[in-house]
Amino acid sequence: MGSWPNDDGFDTEYEQTSPVELNVKGDIPAYAAGVLYRTGPLGYKVETSKGKTWHAGHWFDGLSAVHRFQIDAPQNGSVQVTYRSRRIVDELIENIRKTGTRDGITFGAKRDPCKSIFNKVMTSFSQGRAIPNVGVTLSVNMPGLSPIDSETSSGTSRNSSEINSEAPGLSNGHSSGIKTLHTKTDANPFCKVDPETLEPLGIAHQSDLHPDLKGPLSSAHAKSDPETGDIYNFNAEFGAQCTYRIFCTSASTGKTSILATFSGTPCYIHSLFLTESYVVLCVWNSHFTNHGISILYNKSVTESIAPFDSSKPAKWYVIDRRHGKGLVSTFDSEPFFCFHTVNAWEAPSPTDPSKTDILAELHMYDNLDVIHHFYYENILSSKYNWNKSTDCVGYFARFRLPNVGDGELNERPGKAEAVYKADKAISGELPTINPSYLTKPHRYTYGVIDRLKSSFMDGIVKFDSETQTSIIWEEDGHTPGEAIFVGNPKGEKEDDGVLLTVVLNGHKGESYLLVLDARDLKEMGRAEVKGPVTFGFHGAHVPGGRRYGGDI
Repeated sequence: MGSWPNDDGFDTEYEQTSPVELNVKGDIPAYAAGVLYRTGPLGYKVETSKGKTWHAGHWFDGLSAVHRFQIDAPQNGSVQVTYRSRRIVDELIENIRKTGTRDGITFGAKRDPCKSIFNKVMTSFSQGRAIPNVGVTLSVNMPGLSPIDSETSSGTSRNSSEINSEAPGLSNGHSSGIKTLHTKTDANPFCKVDPETLEPLGIAHQSDLHPDLKGPLSSAHAKSDPETGDIYNFNAEFGAQCTYRIFCTSASTGKTSILATFSGTPCYIHSLFLTESYVVLCVWNSHFTNHGISILYNKSVTESIAPFDSSKPAKWYVIDRRHGKGLVSTFDSEPFFCFHTVNAWEAPSPTDPSKTDILAELHMYDNLDVIHHFYYENILSSKYNWNKSTDCVGYFARFRLPNVGDGELNERPGKAEAVYKADKAISGELPTINPSYLTKPHRYTYGVIDRLKSSFMDGIVKFDSETQTSIIWEEDGHTPGEAIFVGNPKGEKEDDGVLLTVVLNGHKGESYLLVLDARDLKEMGRAEVKGPVTFGFHGAHVPGGRRYGGDI
């Protein structure tokens, strides 16, 4: 495959602020109707007033945008798709144009040896004036920052399959059930975005949910209870010790409560786990130096992460979310790094059915090399492409946490053991599943796969945890993004549905919304965009009639 003939997938001015109708080919099923939102950077360069070009160094620091694909399925007629996109960092771009610099803490900025540590620290202590760049994950009708749904507050909730069954299409060009849209990142702020026009409407913070949530870092992937819509996340506050606060925001009341507070190693954590009764936070091996305070003077998350230390175990913390018991169990496991968790559920212990184990699935790495792979200079380099190490490629894995909450919290952690580790050649990043199986045992995981055929991703993979096999969709020179599962309301099997992914045709420099049959990854249809849609991070599909939604 090699690299693309140009870098349109990363540096593009194709911002479509008004909706345009796309050319639809093939057969997109009516139950896929709704709105597909996508996040990610829309370009990474800004022309400044001084005649120079500012550019972000890392993919995670590109200029945040939201993309919106509206899929309509008229009762009489073919499926229609419209597309629009908009950057949500107007103030940040204008500030860069005027000053030629990017203020504040970023993910991947490299240390500037020409500036003293003293100046860096003094600037960092005024972060309240820094303009945030928030655009990794999405929350629809986010609890605590959205009007309370009267039906939900009365105690009525619906699961994912019930919501999906109400997706006949959208009418009058409006997103039925979408009241608010917020973007999130691995930090305290949220960005409110107009669900239709995608215009940025303002910034909120976790401290607006609860005054104790004043730490700078959190997880972009909060977890949402599939039955109630309640959202769970953590907040990390740095100091002599790092304090983790696990919290829940109720969808029915909008109120936030702290479930547990404990000290731990400061760490970059992009996602966590949720089961029917527990929140699980894994502090894996992306530890910050100097108690996390190094982020202030480096002004960079990447520059503040210590080298991978294989002598230190990953730490697992299990928090009760049903009965107010707080932190109930801790575990150690082999060291690893992870961006994305997949799913977790409770199961009887195989040795004592009266006790409960947690099975947790994730996409893991043997070290931290992948973080550095995502610098633009590496992604766009043909030389880096062919020399790329397999250390930059991760794999699916499942861990067992035995006898959770068995008596008093022990000072000595238990042992979390790997149940399996899949081969890298059949594993994928940006993992997604059928949302009806969240917090429940599941079989299939979908993702984008990197088999070192290009400097980025080169296919869509469907992994079967029972058989430890995968099937793959690929097309030469075409690079896909995260695949979102939309279930068939009449389906009875876990994989009965479609996958929605946005793909760049590297030969033409144009993108398309691709619809795959989730059972065999065969193409069902596509909607073609007359230009490139920049490579993004995550997305959310909202069927007609959906009332709430958490992290996707």
